[in-house]
Amino acid sequence: MPQASVEQIQSWGVVGAGGAGFPSHVKFRAKAEVIILNAAECEPLLHKDKELLRASPDEVISGLSQARQLVGAREAVIGIKGKYHDVIELLRPKLPEGMRIVELADSYPTGDEFILVYDVTKRIIPPGKIPLAVGAVVTNVETALNVARARPVTEKFLTVAGAVAEPVTIRVPVGVTFREVIGMAGGPTVDDPVALVGGVMMGRLSTDFSEVVTKTTGGLIVLPKDHRLAQRYMLGANWKATARIGASACDQCSFCTEFCPRYLLGHPIEPHKAMRSLGYSMVGEANVIGTLFCCECNLCTMMACPEDLDPSKVCVQNKRRLMSEGRKWEVEAVATRPELHLDNRRVPIGRLIRKLGLADFKNKGPLLEASLMAKRVKLPLKQHVGAPAGAVVKVGDAVKCGDVIAKPAENQLGAVIHASISGRVKEVSDAIVIEA
Repeated sequence: MPQASVEQIQSWGVVGAGGAGFPSHVKFRAKAEVIILNAAECEPLLHKDKELLRASPDEVISGLSQARQLVGAREAVIGIKGKYHDVIELLRPKLPEGMRIVELADSYPTGDEFILVYDVTKRIIPPGKIPLAVGAVVTNVETALNVARARPVTEKFLTVAGAVAEPVTIRVPVGVTFREVIGMAGGPTVDDPVALVGGVMMGRLSTDFSEVVTKTTGGLIVLPKDHRLAQRYMLGANWKATARIGASACDQCSFCTEFCPRYLLGHPIEPHKAMRSLGYSMVGEANVIGTLFCCECNLCTMMACPEDLDPSKVCVQNKRRLMSEGRKWEVEAVATRPELHLDNRRVPIGRLIRKLGLADFKNKGPLLEASLMAKRVKLPLKQHVGAPAGAVVKVGDAVKCGDVIAKPAENQLGAVIHASISGRVKEVSDAIVIEA
């Protein structure tokens, strides 16, 4: 395949397809020693990345090779769980010179960039920095696939799992509803279902299945509304209740800190001290400054706390406040030996699944060959990090799949948005609606 340019990747609207949606053309302008393909996919019940590697290995490897050329990396590394022997055996004979596989633990949060970079390079990214600080760039499987396909990003792959008739990984036009994609998994198997968007650990709760799939939607986990995880997310939305319960019930056991992956890398974050601050006013300010480095993995809340409290919410709430105030803390990682502590405290995915009450759901998600033939899509103007894109179409315009319908303002961080079906523009607001 021909080498893609940064300008082409920008014109195709390629973004990080599994996280916040950082525009890939910006990331690939950097120069790095190593580029890492994040195929860890450590969120329970999600299988998209593994399925894409199995179905399209040549394209993913090509996309990674092209990204490697752009950043000038001496090597490219595919980080994938060692348990996926069949996928690894499929990939190895296809790897070009300068590309290798690192087999990762089947634990959470292996897919966190800081943990992944450490596992691959044994380098610790300094607090508040990005992988580039240690000579690395990280991209994900679907992003590499989109680079290789060399066309506008109009489709999204995602896993639909949990309380559905048959868990699957699917390919759908960007902008279709949750209801439609859940239907491709046979529909919900429970009354009054809800969904965790993006995963059970770092996702968000949705009770509205008219919401739409964006470029960053990596999965939907359908659950009954009375499931403990759904209840946990509902309670976490009430900050006053979270703070009141935490202030009175936390016994300062420090398990939340002992399990924190960033703390184990030497970062100055101690969730138990953030919990302690709930009983103070500004006297406790020194206890929350480290929350600036919280990775929001939710492990402290979902796994570590024996009192079933929510230290993750406390950290995130303080992190948001400090960031809104423009607070920064320049500090180096404390000298630690992650090989002693981090490895001993990795949380096995099987253990996490049982802890979260997910063991009764099928832990699989085979890729369906068929896509969804959508008649209507709704394309939000903000599907990525940075400023929303600005519409370049108006109501009544006829568009074809792949046409540019919105793009960021000049010199603003953002990504181009394309029509995901052919049809006519019916609405332009904070989203563009197209009907076939």
